[in-house]
Amino acid sequence: MDIQVSEFMEYVKSKNPGEEEFHQAVEEVVESIIPVLDRHPQYKQAKVLERMIEPERVVMFRVPWLDDAGEVQINKGYRVEFSSAIGPYKGGLRFHPSVNLGILKFLGFEQILKNSLTTLPMGGGKGGSDFDPKGKSDNEVMRFCQSFMTELFRHVGAKRDIPAGDIGVGGREIGYLFGQYKRLTNRFEGVLTGKAENWGGSLIRPEATGYGAVYFAKEMLKTRNQTFEGKKIAISGSGNVAQFAAEKALDLGGIPITLSDSGGSIYDEAGIDREKLSWVMNLKNKRRGRIKEYADEFGSAVYLDGDRPWNIKCDVALPCAIENEVNAKEAQTLVDNGCFCISEGANMPSEPGAIEIYLDNNVLYGLGKAANAGGVAVSGLEMSQNAMLMKWPKEEVDAKLHAIMVNIHQNCLETAERYGKPGDYVAGANIAGFLKVADAIMDMGVV
Repeated sequence: MDIQVSEFMEYVKSKNPGEEEFHQAVEEVVESIIPVLDRHPQYKQAKVLERMIEPERVVMFRVPWLDDAGEVQINKGYRVEFSSAIGPYKGGLRFHPSVNLGILKFLGFEQILKNSLTTLPMGGGKGGSDFDPKGKSDNEVMRFCQSFMTELFRHVGAKRDIPAGDIGVGGREIGYLFGQYKRLTNRFEGVLTGKAENWGGSLIRPEATGYGAVYFAKEMLKTRNQTFEGKKIAISGSGNVAQFAAEKALDLGGIPITLSDSGGSIYDEAGIDREKLSWVMNLKNKRRGRIKEYADEFGSAVYLDGDRPWNIKCDVALPCAIENEVNAKEAQTLVDNGCFCISEGANMPSEPGAIEIYLDNNVLYGLGKAANAGGVAVSGLEMSQNAMLMKWPKEEVDAKLHAIMVNIHQNCLETAERYGKPGDYVAGANIAGFLKVADAIMDMGVV
């Protein structure tokens, strides 16, 4: 029976009501892989797609903790173990008030294909909580993390499910989570990635997602005989991914001109140089301040209260904040202002209407599951180092990351060409990621 996108999406929505972000992620993939299903009817017969969109396991739990005033607080905790077809579950933990099951299913589904593209043996998963670390003391964050791991530890392990960080989960949170896991299990093992380098972490892991998005953009630019040199770079976000995307863009001769947070954006016409970027890292990572303070510190910058940075004229855009942060109107503004390359450091930051505009205007568009795969790739390398009780030097990890991003780019291009969509990174990434997982599902029977 032929699979039509509209019919399949009705099926998805009936099985997963109200989970709009999950529906959006599935529809993007289904639209891309129809040619694959038509060419390989065995996948249809075995209902591989239907199996792939259903998580293998979903864990939901309460997380009680005491705040500094001694009051009991309660949050929801989740872990979506989506697919272990090609390896143990791998994907981040997100602590943010917006977290719900639909958000985590979208992220976990994206993670399946992203991890597949890295060629490393990692399945897909995602987890987190509606807890907001913003404004909390270190002790409050520690108590929350310890309570969260007191339940989660039953479901994770170095060869079963290996969480990492995501929004709201940085080095501080990973440390508290790992400490509680070790306390509960009496095992020092690579159950989490993103650890501090002096107790099992990998060099380049904090930088990996941002670096990887820039490496992917570099490869896209090469297809048009372009480089980063002298290009104006609009970046959203000001956390880990945005910071290191800016750093690598500077390494390659680019000129970052924007950063943002949930309050608004800064535009620095003179460019965000290394000294300014170091100031931002201290602001966000140590003082945990707001990006508005950048405009107070540097006279070359203006603060755009409540605005995202997509109205600023640029050559390259790196969305590094959160899902659906670029709408169709903003995408059209980017194109009208001369932006011709977009590489996503965040997960699904562009709405469907925005993606249509990129593709209709021949923009080099690296979607998140390909362009931001560098983070999970180095998480995979961290797992390997933990398993071998080894630590690779920075240059070796960076070289491996660069090679992985080059390989992902080439795989996307070649797959898109093979399925009649030359130059379409969306089709290439979705099809290439799908094929590897689909073949593994077929090999293992109905499980």
